[in-house]
Amino acid sequence: MQILTAPQVSEWLAHVDAVAVMRSLFASFAQGNVVQPPQVLTVLPDMDGAGDFINYSAALAEPPVFGAKLSPYLPNSAGAKVTAWTLLMSSTDGMPLLLCDAMALTVERTAATTALAVDLLAPQQGGILTVIGSGPVALAHLRLAAPLRAWTEIRCWSPAAASRADTIEQVVPGTVVAASKEQATAGAQVVLLCTSSAEPVVDPRLLESAALVTSISTNAPGAHEVPPESLSALDVYCDYAETTPGLAAEMKAATAFGWSADTLRGDLPTLAAGTAPPPERCAFFRSMGLGCEDIAIAAALHAALKSGSR
Repeated sequence: MQILTAPQVSEWLAHVDAVAVMRSLFASFAQGNVVQPPQVLTVLPDMDGAGDFINYSAALAEPPVFGAKLSPYLPNSAGAKVTAWTLLMSSTDGMPLLLCDAMALTVERTAATTALAVDLLAPQQGGILTVIGSGPVALAHLRLAAPLRAWTEIRCWSPAAASRADTIEQVVPGTVVAASKEQATAGAQVVLLCTSSAEPVVDPRLLESAALVTSISTNAPGAHEVPPESLSALDVYCDYAETTPGLAAEMKAATAFGWSADTLRGDLPTLAAGTAPPPERCAFFRSMGLGCEDIAIAAALHAALKSGSR
């Protein structure tokens, strides 16, 4: 078994095409070759219910592997500590293959999942791409989404984006650092929300040009980046229809405004298989993160290690 620290994971991830990994994963998922149990939240003792860990597990037929990512949330007087480690095991002989720090892996698979959704849902003509956020997850979204279309302009905004302009330019040269959220989203066809906000960041109903808005999950309790009441006016997609509507805060709250999970247009397995209908209105894609994404990216990392060590 190989054990990788965070710097080693980041180094080897440069050899992994994460979007291609997610595309292959969800095509395999559609064919019934992925087993995806629900994520399991376990509350830790002696923390007054504040500490916990989430178990993200899955099994893949190709490559024949299974495993889990364990992600704890450990509050203390200095603030909460969040870590994550992934264990990859062989379905052939039951032996462990890889144990690695999963923080960079999680960032990469999260951005790659969104990028796959963009490729499957966004208009082919491109237009303006906007990324809201400027942290590591947002920058990974920027890097992976930029090559997907011939965008007429790429923009980025967050309260801290101006101070990170040099880093943003290094990730995707030519990216415009907008002066405000309103400037960043004006006329945008695709808006990627990549924040840790527990309150709505953007109302898709107010984005007259938007064809697609995406949103990710964070550790903030009840985190949601769009107003729950907006979902009824959108064509809603998600990463996995069996689990996401019961976990995503805005989807749970949207039922009070007449929205139902029965109206979901599709998820990544059906989109990858070509069986989900295309959007007719502004599309909203919500991802919560899946164990199969963690295991698929870990398996790709393990394959890169094996190839590089020969």
